Amino acid sequence: MSGHSKWHNIQGRKNAQDAKRGKIFQKLAHDLYVAAKAGGADPEMNASLRLVVDKAKAANMPKDNIQRALDKASGAGGAKFEEVTYEGYGTAGVAVLVEASTDNINRTVSSVRNSFKHFGGSLGTSGSVAFQFDRKGYLVIDREAHPEVDEDSVLEVALEAGADDVQTSDEAFEIYTAPNDFQAVEAALTEAGYELADSEVSMIAQNPMAISDEDREKLDKLVDELEENEDVLAVYTTAED
Repeated sequence: MSGHSKWHNIQGRKNAQDAKRGKIFQKLAHDLYVAAKAGGADPEMNASLRLVVDKAKAANMPKDNIQRALDKASGAGGAKFEEVTYEGYGTAGVAVLVEASTDNINRTVSSVRNSFKHFGGSLGTSGSVAFQFDRKGYLVIDREAHPEVDEDSVLEVALEAGADDVQTSDEAFEIYTAPNDFQAVEAALTEAGYELADSEVSMIAQNPMAISDEDREKLDKLVDELEENEDVLAVYTTAED
């Protein structure tokens, strides 16, 4: 199967974001939290978490940062964290979904609301934009980094493990799964010897919308400010990458 390469757009965005060390750690903290919540906070018993921990160590993420993400997922240390999702609109009517984990709802909602206001957006009610996204597992094998990877083999391993779709482009194999099948597909690909350039359960816009460069600049500033919030796990928008 072939189609529009989400990976091509992600690469361009990541190249800009990864210049900021904090962006890398924020993404890793999110992935650590999600993996630990899904399969437990012990890397020896959770293959998905072990992969993320290895990525975090390779990126020189401080041990305290890694442990903080695991503690938040497991509730260690006595703090009670609640998972919350905020929905709103940014510039040009772009839908924005914010996933957070917090021990103080009032603090977090106030901060998120202020971020939307700073850049001409508005915080909406529950359900106001979530219907515009689908939660899916997303895994990538970078073809440019690994030109030897055989397309038929990837298709066979991924689909037999339960993947919903495999999209191919010159840049990458992009594998989509139902959330419940994500870990099985990730494990199957890893065990088959494939190196994953990206793997996560993500909210994917059903109908991405094109926006002007001016609106993109405002939206990027909103996303940046939201992602700098320690309570925020991830930010998704319906803007084209």
